[in-house]
Amino acid sequence: QVQLVESGGGLVQAGGSLRLSCAASGRTSSTYAMGWFRQAPGKERDFVAAISRSGASSSYADSVKGRGFTISRDNAKNTVYLQMNSLKPEDTAVYYCAAGLNIVRVTTTPPHWGQGTQVTVSS
Repeated sequence: QVQLVESGGGLVQAGGSLRLSCAASGRTSSTYAMGWFRQAPGKERDFVAAISRSGASSSYADSVKGRGFTISRDNAKNTVYLQMNSLKPEDTAVYYCAAGLNIVRVTTTPPHWGQGTQVTVSS
């Protein structure tokens, strides 16, 4: 079992940047592929980005490709990051960290979730 705790959310103006962190405890995070999802008010939870166990492979939703969103991980620190640049008001959502045994699983139905961190982008 792995426990996931997100941090780094907050209020930022449009065009600004935030870096989210997800600290894993329990089973070492390198056992899992990791990902980020987000859920805006009144909407479903959507996939944002995922990274393989080694960090060699990553995947992004079309909505964030080419927009300065970058997922990375530091297995020595059991932490995965989501760097978000050029933020827009439509990026406002609760961002959730997720873990699964492989990158395909974590992009679809990850079995492990964090509690979420709020990101609010003002116009």
